[in-house]
Amino acid sequence: MIEYSENVKVFCGSSNPVFAKTVCDCLGLQIGDGEIKSFSDGEVSVTLNETVRGADVFLVQSTCSPVNDNLMELLIMIDACRRASVGRVTAVIPYFGYARQDRKAKSRDPISAKLVANMLTAAGAHRILTMDLHAAQIQGFFDIPVDHLLGNPTFVEYYTQKFPETAYNREDFVVVSPDVGSVSRARAFAAKVHMSLAIVDKRRPRANVCEVMNVIGDVRGKTCILYDDMVDTAGSLCSAAKALVEIGGAKEVYACATHGVLSGPALARLEESPIRELTILNTIPLKQNTPSSKIRQLDVAHIFAQAIAHIHSGTSIADLF
Repeated sequence: MIEYSENVKVFCGSSNPVFAKTVCDCLGLQIGDGEIKSFSDGEVSVTLNETVRGADVFLVQSTCSPVNDNLMELLIMIDACRRASVGRVTAVIPYFGYARQDRKAKSRDPISAKLVANMLTAAGAHRILTMDLHAAQIQGFFDIPVDHLLGNPTFVEYYTQKFPETAYNREDFVVVSPDVGSVSRARAFAAKVHMSLAIVDKRRPRANVCEVMNVIGDVRGKTCILYDDMVDTAGSLCSAAKALVEIGGAKEVYACATHGVLSGPALARLEESPIRELTILNTIPLKQNTPSSKIRQLDVAHIFAQAIAHIHSGTSIADLF
């Protein structure tokens, strides 16, 4: 591998250019001069208009919708950098698509998250920087270093400021995991905000359809904060919120999730649900036709900028946690 120089460059794909611009502003850099085009048949073409020879390059690209297009853009950008004699290329993927396909749920299922990891490595990425993988074990799918940032410190700061009374009366607040699979991340968040933990137990008869069965824990008369890693169609989140109010007797329900995928009927479900506010991070850009007044987006570009600075300088990123 070519030894990279002190020269650091940041390029971005088309998935979230505003996020990439904010990262560069935090670093005091200009976004690298690159051009991404599509041919009439849908093929992606990438051109780097400045030299990257020997440079430490960071490519900012969430693999959100359209997932396959954004993934191909990232792979081609990595290949373009490697063929231009880059010193080191780090794929900065705020939202890692295909992360939910991390195991065989039934016979003859693919493990697509592993396939994507192989593709990124084969394309020539030296390192991955991401946030809140759906399953933390996905880090082990890569044969290259993975820096896995966490979104919960941002939510801890937000809710501590939003509900300053928790410093004196935490008994009136409870963190809730919307399903059994999210218990570990909800428990970690609950420990940081010093609140108790409850769980919504449900079964899912088929994809994107869930049936709530039970509320485990005392939520009666309390303010609940549902915590998850992503909101896709919002079926699980809204069903959990409904159960907390109707079955558990909760006073009010807030929700937060790192990645706001918000596909299909998500917005309509949120409007009809008892959720007072959904807080998400800007790892995925909000669509322009997202009218919901219930959605609040927090910026984590500065966290990625700090991580990039640490990676470039070869210092620990432990302080970001």
